[in-house]
Amino acid sequence: MAIIGAFMVPHPPIIVEEIGHRREKEIEKTIEGYREIARQIAVLKPETIIITTPHSIIYSDYFHISPGTSASGDFGQFGAKKVSLQVIYDTGFVNELTQVFEENDFSAGTLGQKNKNLDHGTMVPLYYINQEYKDYKLVRIGLSGQSFLAHYTLGQYIKETSEKLNRKVVIVASGDLSHKLTEDGPYGFSPKGPEYDEKIMEIMGKGDFLELFHFSNQLCQDAGECGHRSFLIMAGALDKTSVKPECLSYAGPYGVGYGICSYKIIGSDESRNFGELFLQEYRNEVLTKKSNEDEYVQLARFSLESFIISRKIIAVPGYLTKEMTEKQAGVFVSLKKNGELRGCIGTITPVRDVIAEEIIFNAVSAGVHDPRFNPVTEDELKDLVYSVDILGETEKIQSQDQLDVKKYGVIVTNGNRRGLLLPNLDGVDSVREQIDIAKRKAGISENEAVEMERFEVVRHV
Repeated sequence: MAIIGAFMVPHPPIIVEEIGHRREKEIEKTIEGYREIARQIAVLKPETIIITTPHSIIYSDYFHISPGTSASGDFGQFGAKKVSLQVIYDTGFVNELTQVFEENDFSAGTLGQKNKNLDHGTMVPLYYINQEYKDYKLVRIGLSGQSFLAHYTLGQYIKETSEKLNRKVVIVASGDLSHKLTEDGPYGFSPKGPEYDEKIMEIMGKGDFLELFHFSNQLCQDAGECGHRSFLIMAGALDKTSVKPECLSYAGPYGVGYGICSYKIIGSDESRNFGELFLQEYRNEVLTKKSNEDEYVQLARFSLESFIISRKIIAVPGYLTKEMTEKQAGVFVSLKKNGELRGCIGTITPVRDVIAEEIIFNAVSAGVHDPRFNPVTEDELKDLVYSVDILGETEKIQSQDQLDVKKYGVIVTNGNRRGLLLPNLDGVDSVREQIDIAKRKAGISENEAVEMERFEVVRHV
């Protein structure tokens, strides 16, 4: 056996009867969808239920699998402390899964537990499942800050482990959709909220999991979703598997999207290898871009590749144009891998003698010194896409009306805190978004006043 069923579910505590009380009618479709999910799981009779949850322990570079033999939790934080759940963990499955991680040098395991108690992303699904079926053991898996592809790969390892152990396994991908559907919602309104929900429900309703990779991180962030990576793990667990998808419900009555879908296993289908398809698609894109790179991008690539292989900073090549070898400018070098940011370092004003030196040093810094990421490895070099932005003169402005998100980058300053955002970035569609992101990068709160500067760039890709 392997994966015998898969389900996409939300986790609003309000659908727990002891919490929602009379307000349950407002979310009746979600409750009915959950009851149907529970009935389907009871028919499948899994030995192991795997829940992926965004509310367990999350690390930027590591997937946490809950260790130990058992755990418990209650809904006390939602005013229903008497409603509690206890689970028995499938230690055999966890042990085998972590062995697979070690064999593949995959950044996941049972280390780093900070809170043993069950989270509501786990308990809400179990509240309904347990009403119909209790003869199972649980595996609880958190998400991480790693790439979409890493989440899909984790799902593949779950499938591999299920097959090795001959377990009857059901995977439950717990995650809400956008939290920004209405002005009175928990995080206010963003037009990206309804856009995300409409798109994700269409994709999940069709079981077209390749499209999950095509969401930008910026769209996910602007929509305020919490389930996208959970859905990717489930998709990986269904790798090369034919499924019959069914969309059971969608609702967003409190400014948060709640979608429920089930996936009936039909058999094997080698064409549904979405991780491989995405990688091939991406690598074809990299080859195309590499063949069309101008000398600015070629220099950035050569600089980082040379440093990673030889650990030496290259000298300025003699074949470059005069603009690169005689002029100065601030320069940003950005790296992407598998469609996601892999590093970005730059200088607002020049600190080197010429643009070429600025590119050389910033390319190396983007690859090995960006504090948000681990240093780039030699194996990754073939998958990197580069862009080089040459900054123009900065100009102080008095109002956001003087900005254009496509034409101008922005610098915001409050005291000694300074943040910059380049223009014409994927997923940044308004000046307000541009300023807010620049503020966040500088550690400036949304309501704090800032001085602003604008600048133009010449982007080389």
